[in-house]
Amino acid sequence: MNLNLKNKVVIVTGAAGLKGSIGETIVRALADEGAIPVLVDRNKRGFDYEKELNNQGVDSIFIQTDMTQPEQIEAAINKIIKKYGRIDALINNVGVNDGAGFESSYDDFMYSLKLNLVSYFLTTKFALLELKKSKGTILNIGSKVALTGQGNTSGYAAAKGGVLGLTREWAVDLIKDQIRVNCLVIAESWTPAYQNWVDLQPNGKEILQSIEEKIPLEKRMTTPLEIANTAMFLISDKSSHTTGQYVFVDGGYVHLDRALIEGN
Repeated sequence: MNLNLKNKVVIVTGAAGLKGSIGETIVRALADEGAIPVLVDRNKRGFDYEKELNNQGVDSIFIQTDMTQPEQIEAAINKIIKKYGRIDALINNVGVNDGAGFESSYDDFMYSLKLNLVSYFLTTKFALLELKKSKGTILNIGSKVALTGQGNTSGYAAAKGGVLGLTREWAVDLIKDQIRVNCLVIAESWTPAYQNWVDLQPNGKEILQSIEEKIPLEKRMTTPLEIANTAMFLISDKSSHTTGQYVFVDGGYVHLDRALIEGN
């Protein structure tokens, strides 16, 4: 399907995770659609991704940015505007489930909010004028933790709950500007970070099997590519009358009654 994303300037925050991470997979999907992926992340790995994409003939840049620092976020947006003169879509993808719970300090809790929530607000704020000019789209990447809880991760849960709230608030704020705002909600996705966590557990295989058995559709984790494909649809004009929505790519994990699927 042609999603009409060719030559669209699309910012992806949290884009320099390990290969196979959600952000990196979204960037590859954008490149496949002919878009111009702009990678914003603190990890210098992004420079390698920029070089790889450029060598493949993809117009793309990486801007190393600490997403907890407002002045760095503003500087990154200004660099993008200076280079491309436009912003067509913003994918707020930063997310670190950092375990900032009751045993954590005030500073740890606030850092989690800055990284996982405040960065969404600031990136959108600084990009907003260009998004208004292009009648662009905003896609926030959310988490099931905001809806289900997880335990011992108050900062992340509060931040991702805030992301849901901001999605609806911005959809209202920006309706007059014809800017669509949606949230893609993820549950259990098989990313390199998830694999690393499982590998560190003494009974990792058993834990993984237990999690997969609780995922209704096919009893498997969502792949990053499935998430990226849905993200492409949501920022494209193929979803032109969709705004203020929480779209779950989770194999039914959050909403389906487990009692109805036992033995499937």
